[in-house]
Formats: sequence, C-alpha cells, structure tokens
Amino acid sequence: MKRKHAIAASLLLGLALGCASSLKVKNLSKENVNPTLSLSKNYESDLPELHVDKARRDTFSVAGENGEKILIMNAIRDEETGEMVATDVLQAAIVTARFRNIAERKGKVDIRFQITVPAAMQDSRWQIRFNPDMYVLEDSVRLDPVVITGKGYRERQLRGYERYNRFLSSIVTDSTLFIDSKALEIFLRRNIPELYALKTDSTVVSDERYRSIYGVSARDAVEHYTSRYRISRNEKKKAMKDKMFSRYVKAPLVTDGIRLDTVMVSSGGDFTYEYVQTINTRPKLSRVLVSLSGGIYEEDRNIYTIPAAEPLTFYISSISSFLDPTERYMTKVIERRATANTACYIAFRPGRADVDEGFSANSGEISRIKGNLRSLIGNREFDMDSIMVTASCSPEGGYAVNTKLASARSASVSDYFKKYVRHCRDSLRREEGLSYNLDETYSGEPVRKAQKIRFITGSNPENWDYLAALVEADTLLTASEKEDFRRRFSVKDPDEREHQMALQPYYRRLREALYPRLRTVRFDFFLHRRGMVKDTVHTTVLDTIYMRGVRALEDRDYETALTLLRPYGDFNAAVALAAMDYNLSAMEILRKLPSTDKTEYLKAILFSRSGDDKEAVQHYLNAVRLNRSFIYRGNLDPEISVLIKKYGLNREE
Repeated sequence: MKRKHAIAASLLLGLALGCASSLKVKNLSKENVNPTLSLSKNYESDLPELHVDKARRDTFSVAGENGEKILIMNAIRDEETGEMVATDVLQAAIVTARFRNIAERKGKVDIRFQITVPAAMQDSRWQIRFNPDMYVLEDSVRLDPVVITGKGYRERQLRGYERYNRFLSSIVTDSTLFIDSKALEIFLRRNIPELYALKTDSTVVSDERYRSIYGVSARDAVEHYTSRYRISRNEKKKAMKDKMFSRYVKAPLVTDGIRLDTVMVSSGGDFTYEYVQTINTRPKLSRVLVSLSGGIYEEDRNIYTIPAAEPLTFYISSISSFLDPTERYMTKVIERRATANTACYIAFRPGRADVDEGFSANSGEISRIKGNLRSLIGNREFDMDSIMVTASCSPEGGYAVNTKLASARSASVSDYFKKYVRHCRDSLRREEGLSYNLDETYSGEPVRKAQKIRFITGSNPENWDYLAALVEADTLLTASEKEDFRRRFSVKDPDEREHQMALQPYYRRLREALYPRLRTVRFDFFLHRRGMVKDTVHTTVLDTIYMRGVRALEDRDYETALTLLRPYGDFNAAVALAAMDYNLSAMEILRKLPSTDKTEYLKAILFSRSGDDKEAVQHYLNAVRLNRSFIYRGNLDPEISVLIKKYGLNREE
C-alpha cells in the first residue's frame, strides 16, 4: 500500500514539474529572453604586443606638419559638448558594436566572442546547447558546441548510468557460476567416492582416463549439473545491452568535440563564456562572420529552439596588404658561345680501332650519342660550330702503343659520326623548309643555311687522373691498398707505374672493375647563339625568385615569402618579417629605406607593438600627411586603432 502511494506521489510530482517547465519555456518565448552573442570586452588587451596602462598619465609631444610642437594626451569625448578632452584615465566602454578589427599574426587570427546566458534561461532540469557557426569566404564551419547543464539534469544523467551499470553487473561473466556445484559434489560423494577423494588431491587426471575408470567423463558430469535456463537468460541480457542503455540513459554524457560542458548549481545570475577560435588566414580572406544557434533540452527532448543570434563580423587586418607588387628585374649576361659535353663507353676489340655497332653494349651507347647530336643540331637557339672527339685507353700495354691506338679510335669515331651528322642535318633541313599545298606545290620558310660542323680529334692515351678518382671512390679496396696505389702513382714513367701495379694483389680489381671505365670517348660540343655577333650581351629579365616571394606573401605563405625575400632587404622583405613578428629585423630594413607613406605606417605598427607610443604616433601622423587614406586604414589595424582611441587622434576628421 505504501509503495502505491509512493508511485502516485512520484507521478504527481513529475506532472507538476513538467507543467512548471512548460510554463517557464512559454515565458522565455513571450518575454523574448535569449542568450547574447557579443564581442569580448577586453579584446585589445589579449594582443600580447599591446599593453595599454589605462591608469597612467600619457602626455608627450610630436612634431606637426610645419615642425610645430603638438601635445598628445589621453582623451575622451565630453558628454555635454561632444568635444574630445584630455583625461588621466581612459575608462573602459561597454561594447555594443557588432563588428571588430582583428590583427593577423603569422598567418593566424584569433576570433574571440562571448556567449552570455541570462539567469532567466537557467534551470536545474535543463541543458542548454549552443552551436556557434563561422562563415569564412564561401565555407560554413560548425564550431565546437558549448553546453550549459543544470544540476538536476546532470543528476538524472548520472542516475541513468547507475541503473545501466547495475544491469551490466547482473550479466554473468564467469561460466562456472552456472554449475550447481553443490549438487555435483553430493552426486560424486554418494556414487563415486574414489573420484570425490580427488577433491583435495592435486593429481591431474585426463578426461579419457576419467571416462575409462568411472564410465562418465568430467565434461558429461559438469554439463549435467549446468543450468541451461540461467545460461539462456544471461545470453538474452547480453543481447539487450544497447536497448537497456537507451532505456536508462536518456541523454548520454558527451565529452569529445565539446568546447565547454559546465554544470550550473544555481541560477543566481547571468553566465558568460569567453570563446576563442584560432583560424588560418588565406588569400582574399578579409572578414569572418560568427552566428549562434541552439536549443534547451529536458532529458532527451528539445523543449525550446533558441533563435539564431545576429551575427558578429570580424574584419581581418593583414600586413600582407602593404606588399609592393611591382615586378623586379635583374641584369643577365648572355654569352655568345656555349659548350656541352658527354661521354660514352664505346667498346673496341683488342688492338682494334674500328667502330663495331654489334660489339658489347655499343648499340645503346651509339644510339644515345646520336640522340644528343640530333637534339643539338635541331636546336633553334644555337648553331653548332665543332665537335671534339677524345678517345682514351686503359693503362695496360705500352704507353706508345696506347697513344697510337687512342688517336686511331678518335679518328674512327669522328668518321663514323660525320656521316650521321650529314644525314641528320639534311633531314632536319627538309623538315623545316618544306610544306606541300593541295596543288602539290610547296612553300615554307627559307631553309636555314647548312651548319658547317667541324670534327676535331684528340686523344688521352691513358686516363690516369680518372683512374685515381675511381680508386679513391672504390668501396672494396682497403685503405692500405689505396695508400699503396698513391705511392706507385707518383712514378713518372707510365709503363713502369703500370708494371709495379700489375705485381700487387689488388691489380685484379683495377683491371676487371676500373680499367673498363677508362676506355671512353668524350664528345665536346662547341656552339654559338644564332644571329648573335657580340661575345656578350647584357639584358634585363624578370627576377622569378623574387616574384615567387611576392606571390607567397600575397597568398599569406609567410615562411616561404620570408625565405625568398629576406636576401633582398627591401620593403617586401620587411613586410614578410613583420607578418612573422620579427619586428626588430623588419625595423632594421625600414630604417634604411626612403621615407614613404607605407614605410612610415609600418614603422608606426612596429613601434606600437614594442610599446613606444610616442614614436608610433609620430610615424602614424607622418604616414597620414603623406597619404590621407591612412586615416581610415588606421581604424582597421588594432595596433593603430588603440592609439587613435587612446590619444584622440584624427579629431578633425
């Protein structure tokens, strides 16, 4: 009877609370009580470069346009006259604007705003969920939500988890608990006392031996006294875990992806949360909008949808906007003559000098050289004057024999490629000069005059210098073997030098691995620029490295911009340094540059960052005299706008 009364009282209390909640929600809508999305009151003080001491008297003089002394003091507007008057303390103002100018630092900006929840919206039974949305260019980004949870709401959440945990604890995880061990023990004691005696014996008895002795296996006995009903009921509980979680936990606790989840113990006053979101800037990003939406929840029900708040607008001030896009050129010296070279490994039969295309790997090497020749002959910028062919031999054999052999091989290779050059040149002339019309007549540009290419033969009988380099780079020769090679390399007579090396253990390595690489044919191509008479010409070309730096600065890729522009030490380099907060380095460059409106304004920003208000104001006024548009630009840069507000600058405007 008492239980029935308790249930009835609980139902009546729940009904009364539900009615009270509905009435409170209706009042919110009726009285238009909503959270406030506002700008942070102390936004400027969050910039590390700005330390404005509002309790300090700031009075100093700067030079006017005609050299006159101008006194600069803290100033506020007189409420009666509307004029700006000097004051010792600049009182904090209540921010009512819906926009703010924010400064970019190292390609990032901090978006700061406040979410204020009126006391009338707070209720112990409720959870308020706020969803800030940020609009960047064409993108919409849902920021991490902010959750304000009432104490009663959280208690109901935790009670749900407690009930669910009690359900989980009722699920059996130890399968031995399903065995009626007491009945099993009685059975063994009455029917198989020998087996029961093993209860206190640590002897291990296999299941097969157990069955052979007693006619029943241990598994059979255990299964006989295992409760199938309890196992089945336990399995059903396991299958119901998700369903029971939903039944007991109406509103699960969420920790990931939430900026704030705080529990309100009482609703004695308004609650304010300071939200900070750091974003990377990007090209053409000049402003960011932030709006707020959300709802009030009671358990798992949305009982009130919070209307979207009027958005806040953040205007991004970027120093990169000061960049100078003027193209930069550099002087380039163009030489009339040019050279190119390559080497190939044409193999010759022992003691022979004729070119055999089918011998060894000659086919591929010859094909590669022909490709190089065709490319150079067909080049539209250069004409080829001559080709020098130098053949070299390995040191085995007499030096005199190798000298004749190298010369013969050089001449043989020259004759071989002369024929190809004539064929290639004629082929290219036909391709350039002929184009057939439909009436089978031909026309085309005048055929270029045939290049007279001269072949020059040379020889390097034994390429000892290259052999020495190969020995030093070889990884199989030991340090002592290399030292012995250096000692014998100093012998002046090449034949004696080769003879001494042939007696050493490492000679086999030289002859089999290194000597073949000395049997080369080197091609040196000598060319000149077509149509150019003078040996050198000085011309101006676009400095592509510098312009890449300017583009990186424009795209706000400040690290790349700084790497490319810093060596130039010009205004754009100073802009890149200032964008990365390297203020002293930026100032060093600006001091060396002529005074312009941009250099003066950038100096004002840098002095403001360092806390030197006097110099900052002086350079700002200098910039304004040179370019009146900086009066309006100053309101966009926090470093300058704080000076304008603090000292009442631009009053005449």
